[in-house]
Amino acid sequence: MAKTVLTVDHVGMKFNLSKERVDNLKEYVIKRLKGQISYNEFWALKDISFSLQKGDRLGILGLNGAGKSTLLKVIAGVLKATEGDISVKGRIVPLLELGAGFDRQYTGAENIYLYGSVLGYSKDFLESKYDEIVEFSGLGDFIDVPIKNYSSGMKSRLGFSIATIVEPEILILDEVLSVGDAKFRKKSEKKIIGMFDKGVTVLFVSHSLEQVQRLCNKAILLEKGRIIAQGDIDSVSKIYLKKTEE
Repeated sequence: MAKTVLTVDHVGMKFNLSKERVDNLKEYVIKRLKGQISYNEFWALKDISFSLQKGDRLGILGLNGAGKSTLLKVIAGVLKATEGDISVKGRIVPLLELGAGFDRQYTGAENIYLYGSVLGYSKDFLESKYDEIVEFSGLGDFIDVPIKNYSSGMKSRLGFSIATIVEPEILILDEVLSVGDAKFRKKSEKKIIGMFDKGVTVLFVSHSLEQVQRLCNKAILLEKGRIIAQGDIDSVSKIYLKKTEE
């Protein structure tokens, strides 16, 4: 019997958008105290429900602004849902904004320990995996250069190499297989596929439908924060393609 590792049950995410333009914190505090601040409710997600079994690979499709990245952040725990429940069994590793936890003044080597600790890895574990991380990143001698001198691709390569050093039960990928040059993209995709063989469950967002179709077996289609289709990857992809042509 297949094991359910993730259940998303009637999840909604509401943001309050200010109607007035406020240029600084002082102006905001004054207007807030005078009761001059009012908001428009915006539901980025509404009534989202689905479940995944161990080894499922879910592609999350939708046009810009559909709520894809917001959904991943809620599942990863970066954002707290306004309503509904999320049940997770196993360790989640979210690859959302690679290198977001880096300190620009520190070298790549120092950031391996800093970023790794943010992801919950111990110093001893990182020391044992240090050479493997550096080798996979392909940074060579640049590992001893401050991050502020890195290109965005170099930072993403290092972030990916650190984050994927362990194999979680659930992996969340938001556009991260498009980082770096073509050679690194091929290498990173190969590493993710290697995780599939070991039963990792994946939630995947990519602008490349071809990549989603190649890597995923299931999909959901979001429109204005709601699921309008879900099922096997081929059937949902056809509906998505029709939406892109409208």
